[in-house]
Amino acid sequence: MSKISIDKKIVGYRVEGADARAPEAKAEKPAVREVSADGKVVRMHEKLERPEMLLGSTYKVKTPVSDHAMYVTINDIILNQGTEYEQRRPFEIFINSKNLDHYQWIVALTRLMSAVFRKGGDVTFMVDELKAVFDPRGGYWQPGGKFMPSIIAELGHIVEKHLKSIGLLPADSLDEQQKRLVEMKRKEYEERNRQQDAFSKGHYPDGAQLCKVCNTTAVVMMDGCLTCLACGDSKCG
Repeated sequence: MSKISIDKKIVGYRVEGADARAPEAKAEKPAVREVSADGKVVRMHEKLERPEMLLGSTYKVKTPVSDHAMYVTINDIILNQGTEYEQRRPFEIFINSKNLDHYQWIVALTRLMSAVFRKGGDVTFMVDELKAVFDPRGGYWQPGGKFMPSIIAELGHIVEKHLKSIGLLPADSLDEQQKRLVEMKRKEYEERNRQQDAFSKGHYPDGAQLCKVCNTTAVVMMDGCLTCLACGDSKCG
């Protein structure tokens, strides 16, 4: 090791740490790639200009509280198309309806939601915020037995469905154990609530009708004539 001579006055000093002594250790740490094939990764932000064409999905909302349906359209922008960083994100939302009673809040809500979409970052929080809105006049039941506390809450479910379809939210899925448990509970409920009367324990073919003579569900069609298999009564004599 060669000697180093100092021919100037020492005016200060510092103690080098482990990071300064071993720069090669820093290089070994996995770095997050910030560039794509074309030199940069395009991320969602408010200054991103709207392209000429956007991919969109339209959802129909028909509620019992309105005579007219609403059509919710969510347009998506594709970032870093053709690269490993390709991602589809919502860019804007529109709601169209013949019902003008809600025109003001529809315009305000869609503009705010579109601004949040274009802001970038995590936009999934809007799902829970919208689904938590309750109508003071009461909600309504959807076909299939699902309760909606308000029209805004149903809009939240639509946004949730869309975010799941483009991969921003994980899809709902049950594992095998949960599926078996649900199936077992369903069979148990059906067995417990199955009809337990004379009609359910008959010894005659399914679909037999009630005989007006012997009051037994044993009337079937035989040789083109309604015949009771219990008492033998026949419409053909």
